[in-house]
Amino acid sequence: MKQTKLGILLYVILIIPPITTYMESIMLVHMLIQFPLLILAGWLIGEWVLERWPYHFLKWDANGIAGIILVIFITTYWMFPRAMDESLTIWHIELFKFISLPLVGILLRNSWRKLTIIGRSFVFLNYLSMFGLMGWFYIDSPVQICNNYLEIEQQMLGWGFVVITGIMIVYVLQKCFISGTKSNVNQI
Repeated sequence: MKQTKLGILLYVILIIPPITTYMESIMLVHMLIQFPLLILAGWLIGEWVLERWPYHFLKWDANGIAGIILVIFITTYWMFPRAMDESLTIWHIELFKFISLPLVGILLRNSWRKLTIIGRSFVFLNYLSMFGLMGWFYIDSPVQICNNYLEIEQQMLGWGFVVITGIMIVYVLQKCFISGTKSNVNQI
């Protein structure tokens, strides 16, 4: 229950207008801080949601695949520059952001533990390549792709994605080669 209260507090803080305005004013903060914090809020609230409706999640997401597919679709949508731009100018897109990203956290909490090791590895490596591609896209784009942000901000976001990709690669290498036990390789 403590996690749920923390998740609700985090969510309330993130929807306070001055905080939202500040986080959305810097592209890097908008994508790489606000989005993950909304997902984290959903993850923390997910404990209560899963306890309250366990049979619902068991019925439609027994093996975790349906939830993870929804997670992938929602997070992929929010990586598009147009989605980020529209969340700043169209109120119902911003509302969708504040609903869909916490939902990602709830679904992730439910589905991740149900996936097989191969499924987890597939999702992890999919995001690794997606973050690398988005980094390259934001850095190397010859034009301003976001109307609400400067070109230098999109390049900074691209470098943020490159750093995340590098951290993910180091994590995989550490799990495969440094940990030393076979069971650690399976925990990606």
